[in-house]
Amino acid sequence: MSFLRRRSAATPAGPDFDVLAMDPGDWPGNLGAGLLPAPDGTCQGVFLRYDLFGGRGPAMIIGNLPEGSPARELAEGQIPFEVAQLLAALENDEPVEVVETEDVPVMQGDNLLIVRRLKLSESRISCVQFDRSDNVLVTIASWDRPITDDLYALLKPLPAELFQQG
Repeated sequence: MSFLRRRSAATPAGPDFDVLAMDPGDWPGNLGAGLLPAPDGTCQGVFLRYDLFGGRGPAMIIGNLPEGSPARELAEGQIPFEVAQLLAALENDEPVEVVETEDVPVMQGDNLLIVRRLKLSESRISCVQFDRSDNVLVTIASWDRPITDDLYALLKPLPAELFQQG
């Protein structure tokens, strides 16, 4: 089953899947969104930057990567795409790697999520990942604040139409 439609444009107009994130209307800071285009014009993922620091850098990045996205393919110890984006936005070029992972069960409404908590060599970054039922990988990377179970209650599907251009 594919979640991506072929497009003729060089960059995708938006994702062909729902994006699980916090509603932009509920977020008090600045919000930015980015699409990961493939050479064939499909959308290989979406990431949202939530900035609570008033333009001094993002507090959190939430990524949604569908099955088959090259950004999901990581070598042993390699950081997720969202962590790399967070570090780049903060202009932090120190080498960071994954040092440990732990699977933790978390309830989101009526759904049980198996959340992978990633421990990184940079202790100011919190990072978690979980797979949705439609095989989209959700990654949350946060700077200088822990990711608590309360955050999962704030996540909701944002429709693909929200990311359509023009």
